[in-house]
Amino acid sequence: MTRIAVVQASSVPFAPVASAEKACEILHRVASQGARLAVFPEAFIGGYPKGQSFGSVVGNRTIDGRDLYNEYVEGAVALDGPELAIIAECATEVNVIVVMGIIERFGRTLYCTAVTFVPGKGIASYHRKLMPTGQERIIWGFGDGSTIEAVPTEIGIIGNVICWENYMPALRQAMYAQGTQFYCAPTADDRKGWSSSMVHIALEGRAFVLSACQAIKLNEYPHSYQEAFGLEFNADDYIMRGGSMIVSPMGEVLAGPVFDTETELYADVDLAMLNKSNLDFDVCGHYSRPDVFELQVNIKAMRPVSFK
Repeated sequence: MTRIAVVQASSVPFAPVASAEKACEILHRVASQGARLAVFPEAFIGGYPKGQSFGSVVGNRTIDGRDLYNEYVEGAVALDGPELAIIAECATEVNVIVVMGIIERFGRTLYCTAVTFVPGKGIASYHRKLMPTGQERIIWGFGDGSTIEAVPTEIGIIGNVICWENYMPALRQAMYAQGTQFYCAPTADDRKGWSSSMVHIALEGRAFVLSACQAIKLNEYPHSYQEAFGLEFNADDYIMRGGSMIVSPMGEVLAGPVFDTETELYADVDLAMLNKSNLDFDVCGHYSRPDVFELQVNIKAMRPVSFK
């Protein structure tokens, strides 16, 4: 049996060092419970700017919005920066594999990224969100197929799919085809209907699904962000409510969903369940029809400028 965990907690919005330190506190607690894998929410380091428009409307951007965006950029992190070094060191110290949602700064573009840390190895992989949703496209760049590789670890194969990427059938199929056993879904979707999608994906991919979402009170945001929500919200209201959960390959909900609180959820899982679940369904094996359907995946990094 392997114990796995999802973390439902608020980052310290736009304060990456403080968020990394909070993550380490949580990881020590997770390790004390015997977990070998911990999945954190989308944008845990760097912050998810829920409700903020950055002063952008069609055809116009405001000066105040640009100032706010600059604040957000300054709170993002680089893959080789000190904030992620803190997480890597902690993962090694407590011997826990970590999937961490971050706002990554690469050059002068931000990406919503999920990073996998393996004890003793540091960053084993990173996945940049392929398709930011709605107004996320104003502030985040688009990832490419070079970062969708699943990661073999000593406890199993880990794949990361971020938030509404989970509604992209082709991406899900690409993850299943890599033999993903722990399908990690860091998200900002706290609606009750999200759980139905997680159960479906577990059944479809015959994988353990770990979905982690932040639980954030309005008063945890800087004042400039609080103003975006208007008077209908109280300072103690949860503007991101969580809903984190763990689902088995047979669609059984093993933990969660839980709302309106910070917590960690645990499940003890047996990898033999993966083989047992394939008796009647294997989406990329005996239940596929390659004579009818074929998926091609471009895994090359797409560079806007090449010097030859």
